[in-house]
Amino acid sequence: MIRSIIGGASAGVVLQDHRLQRVPSVENERTKTTMHNALVDYFCCPDQFVRLELDGVLSSEMGYFQFAPDAICWGQYSRGTPAEKFSHSLLDASKSAKYDADCLRLPFDLSQVVDNLRLERYCSDSDGQAHGSEKSSFLRKLYYSVRPVLGISIRKHLQRLHLRGWEEICFPKWPVDFTVDLLCERVLALCLKRAANQEIPFIWFWPEGAPSCAMMTHDVEEPAGRDFCSQLMDLDESFAIKSAFQIVPEVRYDATKKFVDEFWKRGFELNVHDLNHDGALFRDREQFDRRAEQINAYANEFGSRGFRAGAMYRRQDWFEALDLLYDMSVPNVAHLEPQRGGCCTVMPYFIGSILELPLTTIQDYSLLHILGDYSIDLWKQQTKIIMERNGLVSFIVHPDYIIERRARAVYIELLEELAILRENNGLWIALPGEIHRWWRNRSQMRLVRDGQSWKIEGPDADRARVAFASLKHDQVKYRLA
Repeated sequence: MIRSIIGGASAGVVLQDHRLQRVPSVENERTKTTMHNALVDYFCCPDQFVRLELDGVLSSEMGYFQFAPDAICWGQYSRGTPAEKFSHSLLDASKSAKYDADCLRLPFDLSQVVDNLRLERYCSDSDGQAHGSEKSSFLRKLYYSVRPVLGISIRKHLQRLHLRGWEEICFPKWPVDFTVDLLCERVLALCLKRAANQEIPFIWFWPEGAPSCAMMTHDVEEPAGRDFCSQLMDLDESFAIKSAFQIVPEVRYDATKKFVDEFWKRGFELNVHDLNHDGALFRDREQFDRRAEQINAYANEFGSRGFRAGAMYRRQDWFEALDLLYDMSVPNVAHLEPQRGGCCTVMPYFIGSILELPLTTIQDYSLLHILGDYSIDLWKQQTKIIMERNGLVSFIVHPDYIIERRARAVYIELLEELAILRENNGLWIALPGEIHRWWRNRSQMRLVRDGQSWKIEGPDADRARVAFASLKHDQVKYRLA
């Protein structure tokens, strides 16, 4: 598995107006102790191999710059003023990276930039996308008030109108954005150069050395979808795939105890999907906190430990109110979602104590009804490039939208493709809860010296594998021990 260190084209003109944000200056001493954390956490490697220090004083403004052509950064920068808008010609921080005797000095705080991308801080309030302007909130409220009487044929035309111009959005990059993953790998490459061609050990991303991971999830939106769940479980089981169902606790339909218990009895997983799916969960913090208490109560009643917001609306800095272990509300790239943005990574990541399992492929509704594509070609393309980067391939397929025979045939073709990848390529297909347990345990593992080699200590260590990163022709190459 080889990664390109330099290359890739930067995208075109920006469509969203991102304003520079002034922040308090960061003290260099504090930055010394934290800026390598993102790299250590991403690779689970000993920190002595990736020592980073800040070079210079960070700008008071947040903005865009880059680290090589295709690793876009948003944050503070010590070699000039970062750009207010994303464009072709951004300051290149890789040209200012330099080596000291025992560390790599960078003109930015890597951990800050990684957090800014994952948590979508590059999306400004002014664009009305990330957090909702007054106008967008009014239109959303109006849409959800009439949604119950709108058929799919009308809804998809309204949604296409709302999403117009999505093909011209340059950042994040469609159909999958790897910005965080590229950034971490490019910094690792510079650490490898400093290490004089030595290998850097790390804990492999997935258990038993699996090259990548996939998870199938089903958001149940309406009574018709609820009533189709049992048949959908039969269909998934016919391909030896267990999936997770997310149900709406209030208003949309009744979720009886018998209905809830069937998922667990059959070895599937059940999670909470919003509260009532009215598009207003994140309208204001006070309301969110009240609803979060109700969501937590339903999760306890259902035995659920995971959550997904309706329509992928989100404010990641509010997730702390959820008494849950993991969330699945953040798209990798959100061009075809009501709320634009994207976390720019195909790997799970922590938001405080909650693990985020990002959506990394297009939703079935967007594929079938927004793009009008009744094939799995786009799913296959996304899956292929995510697996090439050893990432998480996550799907949302609604039972509501595959009842119709033609749509169901597309889903069956997708299940066939995943089964082939599991058999021929070793793809690990797991439930979100299983992925959560693995990733949380991996974060607690440690690599320790064992004579001339390395061993892994910590929970689930018997399933973990030691891997090594090396540099060859300016490319990072991974190998399992």
